[in-house]
Amino acid sequence: MTTRTASVQRHPDADRVPAALQLEGVSKHYGRSPGVVALELTIAAGELVTLIGPSGCGKSTTLRLAAGLDRPDAGIIRVAGEVVADGRRFVDPERRRVGLVFQDHALFPHLTVARNVEFGLDRLTRSERRVRTGDVLDLVQLSHLANRYPHELSGGEQQRVALARALAPRPAVVLLDEPFSSLDESLRAQVRRDTVATLRETGTTGVLVTHDQTEALSVGSRVIVMRNGVIEQADVPEKVFEQPATRFVASFMGDADFLPARVHRALLTCEIGIVSTVPGWANSDVDVDVVLRPHEVSLRPDPDASARVSAVEYQGAFVLHHVRLASGRTLRSWQPHTVRHPVGTAVAVSVAAGTTPTLLLGDQAITSPPPNGSLKRNQPTPSS
Repeated sequence: MTTRTASVQRHPDADRVPAALQLEGVSKHYGRSPGVVALELTIAAGELVTLIGPSGCGKSTTLRLAAGLDRPDAGIIRVAGEVVADGRRFVDPERRRVGLVFQDHALFPHLTVARNVEFGLDRLTRSERRVRTGDVLDLVQLSHLANRYPHELSGGEQQRVALARALAPRPAVVLLDEPFSSLDESLRAQVRRDTVATLRETGTTGVLVTHDQTEALSVGSRVIVMRNGVIEQADVPEKVFEQPATRFVASFMGDADFLPARVHRALLTCEIGIVSTVPGWANSDVDVDVVLRPHEVSLRPDPDASARVSAVEYQGAFVLHHVRLASGRTLRSWQPHTVRHPVGTAVAVSVAAGTTPTLLLGDQAITSPPPNGSLKRNQPTPSS
């Protein structure tokens, strides 16, 4: 059975260079409220990782601890192999080799673009600062705006200045706290692509906090899902979405419905019929919940079917159908924009071919049968 903190995929260079960022048993409380609890997180050099979770889950606290804006109550934090916080030592933010990009960009309004970028380069000579500033402004394609002030820039340009300032001191890791959330949707997508391209071009390690599931899946080489101060799952995007480790991850990382199901002799069945075969479960008789996402649910009009379309939502390229089953449970199904079954239509419901659904035992995903091979709901107590 999958544990709450899933195994973490390692970066191919992890054994050759120190981790860019490492948190070992890190905890932080605000009064009685936990920020993060015994957090274990290793981010390899060159990785671009996304942190996601509901409000108050601990993702921004994690960034603040890594940056040195907060002190941990317990644990060890390392940046590029150097201890920057533990029970005895605390390195100030400006000495941590950590770059920061905030949601509001936090640019100095009285300084030009060039001077904003130069701000963290006080250890260099004047000529070195000028050269480095020019280099990073070229990198983000803003050298022609070097003498402008922040209020003379668009939101996207301000975000690129903030990124240039973060990259200028050659940090071991750049931490980005929802940097695109203040931008409108069309601009957000373009600035996000530009930012990711810049980080990858420079080989910079990045940790991006976001509340947007699509952003988390499309940007990160690894996605870390947090809840209540702990990591629920940390893995490549495909596994987080297609093989969620917990019920929470399944529901948080995209639309998901749950149906009671049974695995009997390697055949998975539920209210809508046969879902799939489950190789390796030949001797099992287990009650589970099956996770079904809307794109995995197929519909076919059938006047004899007991399921009925209860709501239809047109969403452009797709139409989302809500289907009420005989039990009263509801499933959702994506259909192409050319397919619309009116409310009240009787439909046969099935699982799309090729689907390998996630099975849950309680709130945890299960990938192999229980040791005893049999676990059924409401199993009667044997008489004495």
